[in-house]
Amino acid sequence: MNEDLYSDVTGRPLRRRSWAVRLADALLLLATFAVAAAMTVVFIVPYVDPARLWFLPLLGLAAPAIYVAAVVLALYWIIRWRWVLAGAMLVFVLAGLFKISLFWKPQLGRTYKTETYGKSAVKVLSYNVRYFQDAAGEECTDAMLRLIDSLDADIVCLQEFNRRAAEASACYETLTEKYEHAGFGLAEGTDSRQAILSKYRVVRSGVVLTPESSVWADLAVGDDTVRVYNNHLHSTSIKAADNDYITSRGFIADADRERKFRSMARRLRASGVQRAAQVDSIVAATAPHRVRRIVCGDFNDTPVSYVYRTMARGAKDAFAVCGRGYSHTYRGFFDMLRIDFIFGTPDLEALSYEVPEVGCSDHLPVLVRFRPLELQN
Repeated sequence: MNEDLYSDVTGRPLRRRSWAVRLADALLLLATFAVAAAMTVVFIVPYVDPARLWFLPLLGLAAPAIYVAAVVLALYWIIRWRWVLAGAMLVFVLAGLFKISLFWKPQLGRTYKTETYGKSAVKVLSYNVRYFQDAAGEECTDAMLRLIDSLDADIVCLQEFNRRAAEASACYETLTEKYEHAGFGLAEGTDSRQAILSKYRVVRSGVVLTPESSVWADLAVGDDTVRVYNNHLHSTSIKAADNDYITSRGFIADADRERKFRSMARRLRASGVQRAAQVDSIVAATAPHRVRRIVCGDFNDTPVSYVYRTMARGAKDAFAVCGRGYSHTYRGFFDMLRIDFIFGTPDLEALSYEVPEVGCSDHLPVLVRFRPLELQN
């Protein structure tokens, strides 16, 4: 039968394919090869140090969009009855299901009653407060300190914490009364600190890495000790102007877009290499300590990255355990990026995961409740 004819279920020819359909098939065939290649690369991104192949993390940033494209193409070829192409794309879609829980967890039911977690639950907050400035760069120290107070976490890990600005606020005294135990790690040459505030007694604390500090504290939680690591890895070096340029689609009519994209790519390359070196240093320093631990902070990388895979080794991402829906923690780039994480070792059960939609900072706070397994009833 002529391939240019459609057929019904009895095999009778119906009509000749139009040139538009043939053109669509040809274009989507090229798109299928491109998406298949991109999906293959995405699968190997977490296993390759950016210092060796710097461009791989860039594809990791687009992993959700690439996966959606694979689903759409699979459906298209199924509708077109092109089973070889449909089957090939379905293989990638099914393989991607093992990664999709890092980005999206389906909401299968709705809970109307208030959850109760018991006294053994430990509520942890991780929040990049951006020196107490909002996404537009306006100072909002009082509002942010009131927000942190209202979230009422037992352990608070803050990144880009400006202690001088906090101490000048009338709200700071109220916060310090609630969190009488505090530890700060100073980023060299700046007034920015990574802070760990705790309702539990701090047994000991220290700094793993400066600048762009990684700090830790051993906290006396009940009869046990939990070590908390608060990290802020090197920024992506993508500025607010870059975000506006992309999200407003200003590049469409910009003759100078190639130069701008090259500049962004260079900065992403350099920062990716630096973050990989940082995470290797942090893991080397923390690996010998076999204790309960909570690892959190602003990692400036997505779940499909070398940084995420290395930092998550031997721990569980709280979102992958008990998150719901599509989670993003960075307010920008179409709200696609989850770059702030809270991990817990297997002896800590993640009970809840929340990302409140608030207007402070260019990041969103991440709230997780843990319970030491031995304390379960």
